[in-house]
Amino acid sequence: MHLRSPALVISARAHGETAVVARLLTQEHGVVAGYVAGGRGRQLRPVVIPGNLVELQLSARSESQLPFAKLELVESRGPWLGEPLPAAAIGWVCALTATALPERHPYPSLWQALGALLTAVCHAPSARGWTRALVGYETLLLREMGYGGTAPDPADDLVASLAAMDKLAGPLDHYLLADRRGDVMAARARLRELLGRMVA
Repeated sequence: MHLRSPALVISARAHGETAVVARLLTQEHGVVAGYVAGGRGRQLRPVVIPGNLVELQLSARSESQLPFAKLELVESRGPWLGEPLPAAAIGWVCALTATALPERHPYPSLWQALGALLTAVCHAPSARGWTRALVGYETLLLREMGYGGTAPDPADDLVASLAAMDKLAGPLDHYLLADRRGDVMAARARLRELLGRMVA
């Protein structure tokens, strides 16, 4: 197995003393996992950050082997991880994607939507500019996984977007995140709390 593709890092967990096992979303191959040698080292640590756009090279001798991954940074989300709201949004959508999607199934619309959402989170003047897009991404993910969902109204303001976000909590938890390790919904609850302060 050999592939080269742009990819979005959606999760990274330590493996051994210096390596990382990264999960990445690609347009043509869906979610793929790879062993990143030295991923916790000084050079690669800033690259293997969830939300980052990278150029991925993946190679494995057999389908049963965890592939080796080489990552080259294309666009970093690192500068926004010091800001509570963008950091919470990036953390949530990456954790949701990594937990909900099966490996090796392409979802081109999710690839495009996640990339656009991450760009909006990092470059919009405030969360008012991306909250509706976040609700739209959650809805699209539910729909792509076969659970329906209605896209948010383009005219929705922040209050309406937060109400739509509240309605999606149940379906996300029940359909996509049930029986999964870790409390991924806690990341969403933290994001919702921060967004709620904007309209309090």
